[in-house]
Amino acid sequence: MGRIVVISTGGTIASRWQGSGFAADADGNEVIATAPLPEGITVEIVDLFSVNSPRLTTAHQLTLLRTVHEVLADPGVDGIVVTHGTDTLEESAFLLDLHHHDPRPVVFTGSQRPMGTADGDGPGNLYDALLTAANTRGLGVLIAFAGRVHAARGTVKTQAVELDAFADPSKELFGKIGFGKVTILRTPQRPAPLPLPAMPELPPRVDVVVHHADGDPVLLNAAVEAGARGIVLVGTGAGNATPEIVEAVRHAVGRGILVALTTRVMAGPVTEIYTHGGAVDLVAAGAVPTGTLRAGQARIAVLSALLATDNPVEQTRVLRLAVDGASPVLAEV
Repeated sequence: MGRIVVISTGGTIASRWQGSGFAADADGNEVIATAPLPEGITVEIVDLFSVNSPRLTTAHQLTLLRTVHEVLADPGVDGIVVTHGTDTLEESAFLLDLHHHDPRPVVFTGSQRPMGTADGDGPGNLYDALLTAANTRGLGVLIAFAGRVHAARGTVKTQAVELDAFADPSKELFGKIGFGKVTILRTPQRPAPLPLPAMPELPPRVDVVVHHADGDPVLLNAAVEAGARGIVLVGTGAGNATPEIVEAVRHAVGRGILVALTTRVMAGPVTEIYTHGGAVDLVAAGAVPTGTLRAGQARIAVLSALLATDNPVEQTRVLRLAVDGASPVLAEV
C-alpha cells in the first residue's frame, strides 16, 4: 500500500511515568513498535524531537515544517505520519497545512493516554494514521484520531482527557476510519499554499489576548510594549470587545503590528454585527477577522504572514489569504 515516513515529536503517545507525572520519553521506534502495521505498509522513522507539546516553540514547529518538505522531496515516499502531543497539535498541523503544496498526505496523530497503559489509545490511533496516509491524496494535512479523520483547518482539541479529543465545531465530520477503510465525507476548503518560510534567527513574537467582562486594554498594550509583531484578540460573541480596546487595536496597527480578531465562542464565524467596541469597530480599526479559526490557529496564521514578508500591507494580504479557506482544493481519494 505504501512507504510511509513517521516523524516522531513526543507527546503523550511517547510518554512514560517520570515519578510524579507523565512526560515524553520514548523514541519513534518504541512508539511504532506499540502498533500493528496495516498490510502492505513499510515504515521509516525520523526522530525529530521528544517533548511534551506545551513546550513546543516556533523553532520546533518550523523545524517540523522543513523536515516534512525534505522528506517529501523523495518521490518514493507515499505519505507522512507525525506523532505529536495533543495540546498544540492543532497549531502545528495548521502551520503545515498552510504551506503544504504536495498531493501526498501528512497525517497527525497522538494519544490521550500514555504508552504502555492497558487501555491506551496510541496504538489504534497510529494504525489509523498510517492507513490514512497510505490511502488518501490531495486533502492537505489531516488529523487521524479516535476513528475519525479531521482536516487541519478549523480542527481544535475539544476534550481535555476523553479519547475522542478533536473536532471542528463549525463543520460537519470530515471523514471516518473503520474496518480497514478510510472514508472521506466532504471536500477540504483550503487556500493556495504559502511558500516555505525561512528559518529566522529570532521568530516574531505573536501574543494572544482574551477579552472578558471588565476587560481593558492593559494586556494588549503590554503585548505591544513587549515587542509583539502580531496580536490575536479573542473577542466575545461574534468578535466583540470595548471602545477602549478598539483604540488600542488602532494604535497597535498604526505601529505596524498585525492584529487578528477571533472569538472565544466554540463555533461559528467572526461576524461584523455590533458597534460600540464590537467587530464592526475592531475591523475598521485594522483587525483582520479570522472566520472560524480559533485562537491557536489564528496565531499560526499571523505567524505565517509575518514570516512571509516584512511589508505590513503584504502581511495583511497574506493573513487574509491564510484565513480564507473558501477556495476548494479538489481531493484525490
